[in-house]
Amino acid sequence: MHQADPGAPEREEPMLISDSMSLLWMIYAALSLVVLLAGYLGLAFLPRLLRIVLTWAVAGVMWMPATFELPLVEEGQVYAGKAPAIMVAAVAYFEHDAQFAGAAALVVVGAGIGALFGLVLWWFGRQRIQRKAAAVRRQAQRDQDDDNGRPDASDDGQRREPVLG
Repeated sequence: MHQADPGAPEREEPMLISDSMSLLWMIYAALSLVVLLAGYLGLAFLPRLLRIVLTWAVAGVMWMPATFELPLVEEGQVYAGKAPAIMVAAVAYFEHDAQFAGAAALVVVGAGIGALFGLVLWWFGRQRIQRKAAAVRRQAQRDQDDDNGRPDASDDGQRREPVLG
């Protein structure tokens, strides 16, 4: 075993990756995506509109950031940082802290923004599905006209070459 020299200055160990604040946020993002996916799949019994809006409202709650301050041991010193608003609101509620009102308001705003985003996603998805269904109906009508031997309105009596794509 290697013995440390008592007279040598101590080497500073490199910061472990587990001490990284950015890693903490990345883990939170990954876990929140897992929770959202599981929640979306768990709400499969609901209509698509309600399922998407609820899922994105929860996403807004989980991803809305808030600032907070915690008193340190030294008199007059505080630690300021950022955390998800729902966590700041929960801690402030249990500690009967004045930060609760601001964090709770951010939670409500996050839920509203998320629900609105989910509604927009549903609307654009619905439009895409409707365009696709209309194209399928038009193609079915063309196929039926060709099967019945009736010429299309665009048929000018000229031979048409097949087109790929």
